[in-house]
Amino acid sequence: MKNILALIFLISSFTQAQYSINGTMSPTIKSDWVTLHKIEGARQFFIKSTKIKIDSFTIEGKKQTLGRFNFTLPKKTKVGTYRITYSLEGEGFVDFIYNKENINFGFHPAYPNQSVTFTDSKENKIYRTYLDQKSKAQQYLDSIQILALQNPDSNLKRKYKTALKKVNSIQQKYLKASEGMYVLPFIEASLSNSPSEIIRSPEKYMSNIIDTFFNKIDFNNKTLLNSFFLVDRITEYIFSIHYSDDIATQQKLYKKSVDKVFSKIEVISFKKDMIEFLISQFEAYKNLELIDYLFENHYNKLPIDVQNKKFKEDKLSILAAEVGRIAPDFSWKENDKTLTLSKLKDAKNYLLIFWSTGCSHCLREIPELHKFLNENKEVKVIAFSLEKNDLSWKKHKNKLPNWHHILGLNKWKNKTARTYNISSTPSYFVLNADKKIIAKPKHLKEVKRFFTDRY
Repeated sequence: MKNILALIFLISSFTQAQYSINGTMSPTIKSDWVTLHKIEGARQFFIKSTKIKIDSFTIEGKKQTLGRFNFTLPKKTKVGTYRITYSLEGEGFVDFIYNKENINFGFHPAYPNQSVTFTDSKENKIYRTYLDQKSKAQQYLDSIQILALQNPDSNLKRKYKTALKKVNSIQQKYLKASEGMYVLPFIEASLSNSPSEIIRSPEKYMSNIIDTFFNKIDFNNKTLLNSFFLVDRITEYIFSIHYSDDIATQQKLYKKSVDKVFSKIEVISFKKDMIEFLISQFEAYKNLELIDYLFENHYNKLPIDVQNKKFKEDKLSILAAEVGRIAPDFSWKENDKTLTLSKLKDAKNYLLIFWSTGCSHCLREIPELHKFLNENKEVKVIAFSLEKNDLSWKKHKNKLPNWHHILGLNKWKNKTARTYNISSTPSYFVLNADKKIIAKPKHLKEVKRFFTDRY
């Protein structure tokens, strides 16, 4: 009898020591797998993955599909924000809070954040309901404000006051309902700083948004730091709130917003992660000016032991040969003389070509390019040939007189080719007299068009 009771107790303890995360997506997607990550600021840590189980059924003659997945988490699993990712190409994901409770949710994979519904999990249900109600009330309040900006003479004060009271009422309701819960800091930080009175000037309206954007956010709160909440807010502030059609003005706005963001962050580890995150974001737009600005004004000022030397080297090397950069320097032997790219002074423009005698496209395009530029005294071609040996190169370079010819042995492993991130031949770089990269034509037609328009 004692053994049976002990076994029952053991089974009961084991059952209570685990929590389940159950998700349902409808309709299903092509992906077979769902992955679970823990979010900590701008970083994600892989936990586990599981296969999607497909259920098919028919409603009113139409075939429907349902995808189900389940994760079992041990009791020791850390409380925090987690993310399931189900479509790597489309970056489909759903974020949720885990706080020692079972979680059940369903969503449409095409628009997960708008459609997700939680049926189990007090934390997630209250936060989701709060976001839905607050969002609708805030949108109505904002619509009144925008209408007032469009019609300065309109009498909307009473409507605005009533709408603002509704927003504040919802906020107070959920602050009280979430007392003592993990979700409380998210609710505290989610309220927009709407002015007590209608603003009649568009400039003052935007100024108010910018000046008060972070007023409700505690950048030292551990719950917020260990979620994607702050990353989302910072991204919105930098890339959505600050906007100008003028490129130079936009760059200034980016720098100003970046400076303000990092003046708010005191936690060094999060500051580092956030700078790296923003550098990666600006990398996607090839915004070299902002990448340099982030490194010089923020990353390099972090404590040395915090900086990731490899991250910095990798990012700067990837972008070393982008438009706007000074072309990475290299030297070569030519007619028993040593020449260096940076010291060339024999043209107004240079066309640096990485090509190969083993490339059929090159053998068609390079002679045509030589003929096209043969009479152009303003452009000098630097032909960098990636080869395994010099046999074929010696033969072909003699057919291309008046060019600078360089033999790049080891082909794709050639040091200079790797510095320029060469992955295919021919690859073209147009340089000005100072060796600054001013264009990267993708095809011979683009090369011809560039020089035809210029000369």
